[in-house]
Amino acid sequence: MEKLRQFILKRDWKQLFAFCAILWLGLNFFQALFTEMLSDEAYYSLYGQRLAWGYFDHPPMVALMTHVSAMFFGGNLSVRLVTVLMQFFTLLLVWKLIDEKEITTRKIALFFSLAFSMVMFQAYGFVTTPDVPLLFFSVLFLLFYKKFLQNESWINTLMLAVSMSGMIYSKYHAGLIIGLVILSNLKLLTRYKFWIAGALALISFMPHVCWQISMDFPSLQYHLNDRSNPFEWKYWLEYIPNQLVVFNPFVFGAMVYIFIKYRAKDLFEKALYFITIGFVAFFWIMSLRGHVEPHWTVICTVPMIVLMYNRSLQDAKLLRFVKRWVVPSIILIFVIRIVFVTDWLPNYMHFHGKATESKDIETIAGDLPVVFVGSYQSPSNYRFFTGKQSSTLSYMDQRSTQFDIWQDELKWQGKSVFMCYQWTDKAKEYTVNGKTFYGFFAKNFQTVSRVKIDYEIEQKSIHAGDTLTIDFIISNPTNIDINFKHEEFPVSWNAVYMWSDRVADRIFCPCNLVQPINWLRAKSAVKGSLKTVVPDVPESGNHFTLTLFNTVYMAKNAKFIQLEVEKR
Repeated sequence: MEKLRQFILKRDWKQLFAFCAILWLGLNFFQALFTEMLSDEAYYSLYGQRLAWGYFDHPPMVALMTHVSAMFFGGNLSVRLVTVLMQFFTLLLVWKLIDEKEITTRKIALFFSLAFSMVMFQAYGFVTTPDVPLLFFSVLFLLFYKKFLQNESWINTLMLAVSMSGMIYSKYHAGLIIGLVILSNLKLLTRYKFWIAGALALISFMPHVCWQISMDFPSLQYHLNDRSNPFEWKYWLEYIPNQLVVFNPFVFGAMVYIFIKYRAKDLFEKALYFITIGFVAFFWIMSLRGHVEPHWTVICTVPMIVLMYNRSLQDAKLLRFVKRWVVPSIILIFVIRIVFVTDWLPNYMHFHGKATESKDIETIAGDLPVVFVGSYQSPSNYRFFTGKQSSTLSYMDQRSTQFDIWQDELKWQGKSVFMCYQWTDKAKEYTVNGKTFYGFFAKNFQTVSRVKIDYEIEQKSIHAGDTLTIDFIISNPTNIDINFKHEEFPVSWNAVYMWSDRVADRIFCPCNLVQPINWLRAKSAVKGSLKTVVPDVPESGNHFTLTLFNTVYMAKNAKFIQLEVEKR
């Protein structure tokens, strides 16, 4: 350590900055090349192959990133090239945020030490997610917000618009960033040029809004409703420990100290306070309605780096803490990065083994399309690592995905496919390279995933043992006729009662149609009614739906409703 210290002190600050920046870039290129693709990255690589103004989960910026990356490289860099470069420029912009006048080698060493110590900030130097462009455009936004406070020029106004547009095209969290900055300085609402910047950003976002409207707002439905769950203490209690991991526990502790001891010295620093505290507080509140992904607060790493740098230079006690605890933690982070390149981590963590597994399935399926059930990760991995066709079918109570928008499985109706799915009587056991896989070959594939069922239950008082009569309209929006008496995939109706997320806490009841349906023609709808016997279920908290079962899985065909079943 002493030799490293002497090496740093003997360098010119420009040499040291260039050395650290190139080291940062080189490490990320190395990591991007040799760390196995994560499942979500494989998913986003498919986005890039089908550019659009929007996607089920996110705005389109991450798709553009993977699309551009694939124009220059294959393999891992076909997904990660733009990420590595974008995060490098993010780092440089963070330095510009500090706007240091009297630069020394010690200050350069402090800056890079703080940047290296941020766990998730490092991770987004080689892992492609929507957070990568969000970080870049957020730093750009903060930089020109700082300039705007000094000079409300048209150039600064235009760059505010560009950065806000980039943020909202990256991730919907952009709205929270902009809102917190406005809350930190309400006088912005009296600045007409700030309104112009916002209007320009909003106009640029209209293609995505039009896409959402044309698709019936899938992203809004997913983020506001589908991710909402009943309150559980574990979600609330796990939040802060997860944040300690995301930011580095020593950094998190230092920031608490800064917020308690120091007040913001100007409007720009006040915005940094609002973003950091606001993001952490907002998502802690959000944990009351379900699990919060730890990385959702990663944008806070930027104000944290800036604030810790500034305060460390004026607070000797804080600087000693940084040197004693924060800087040494970089060694542990570096070791973790090395581990990610290896196959030392357990298989259940899914950091490696996906390439081998996908190629083993390819050995079974050959050139046939592979259809999975209830997983967007598996078909994404299969497509990325084999280049072969694959898709997934959403199970009755699982989240929809971009695959539900693409609907690739419709291209294979009536054709041969390999169904890679274990939980069906049709599944057979296959062993490849000592590993066991389950699935079966279908000669005449048929799915009912795109069928929609609208239903009404008019009975007000429902008791266990009652015969429930339900009026319904079943529609087939596809161009393919559906055979309910199909030889391989016959279709039956089921009423489903659920009272928790556990698989064991659900009951499937057969339904009898008053007028049987043998065929559901393409682009048609049929009215009918069915009868089903109400089972003995808990009196409260029951969710009810209708689903079609094709001997493989329960499809997502109808909405869930709250249904109270009374005891006799």
